[in-house]
Amino acid sequence: MSLLPQNPWTTLKEWLLVTLGIALYVLAWSVFLVPNNLVGGGVTGISSIIQYATHGAIKIGYPYFVINAVLLGAAFFIMGSSFGAKTIYAIILASVGLNVCQGLIPESIIQTLALDNGKLMCTIMGGIMAGLGIGLSMSAGGSTGGTDIIALIVSKYRNVSPGKMIVAMDFVIILSSFFIPSYMADGSRVGWADKFTTVIYGLILVMVNGQVIDMYLSGSRQSVQLFILSHKYAQIADALTQELHKGVTVLPAKGWYSQQDSHVLMVISRKNDLSLMLRYIKMIDPKAFLSVGSITGVYGKGFETIKEKVPKQMQEEQ
Repeated sequence: MSLLPQNPWTTLKEWLLVTLGIALYVLAWSVFLVPNNLVGGGVTGISSIIQYATHGAIKIGYPYFVINAVLLGAAFFIMGSSFGAKTIYAIILASVGLNVCQGLIPESIIQTLALDNGKLMCTIMGGIMAGLGIGLSMSAGGSTGGTDIIALIVSKYRNVSPGKMIVAMDFVIILSSFFIPSYMADGSRVGWADKFTTVIYGLILVMVNGQVIDMYLSGSRQSVQLFILSHKYAQIADALTQELHKGVTVLPAKGWYSQQDSHVLMVISRKNDLSLMLRYIKMIDPKAFLSVGSITGVYGKGFETIKEKVPKQMQEEQ
């Protein structure tokens, strides 16, 4: 049983952030990207290619939902992971929104905001808006699923960086749009020259989208180091390890002024978990003395992996 009671307002705020993030993501595609026949990465990119190839008969939302459902099922079966209700909610909401919004938004708004500004500007604006939406959703514990699930499954069995896998898959998806027939909303077929520029715009879209997500989440991806001084150090250590599953190191210490023996807790964690840890510590000992510092280059379980290859001779010796 958790030491901290569930705050209804915090829960509501998280679900609202996921909803707002998905709404921004859906609007980015419905207003800026789809009207220009632009293609991005991930499952949404695959779904957009299907819509363009079928004259709009199969809207983005349908393949988006089916592909994500298959990927989630595979992940549950292979990895045994629990993606949570927010991820399932986000996928369903995005699937419905990608279909419905294409018919709800007036053409005059799309013409003014998107078509009149050209494909390059729409690529940038759509990438920024979609990246912000994904960032909002991820910060609240949601996820749009997609090819990152494939990357996680592959990385479980192969020593391959998930980030590189996602970039590679995005590149293949965008490049494939060049070879698949595509049609505009009026039924006219997209020419080879336009398809070539679509590939270039797609690569720009992926870069803009990823950069915005990184900028939004950069603070939460940083790591922090906590030093905790408290006479209730044992209770705090138990709470952090048992409730939050954090690694805690107990260091023997001695206060030079008081000449009394004590203990210091050292914890290294992701920055996005800092607020919750501080709440636990304050609840157990409001008078605890804390030191929090930002750190980089944390390697080990739960953090970054050292990518340098071990020489074959050393591997044999081990």
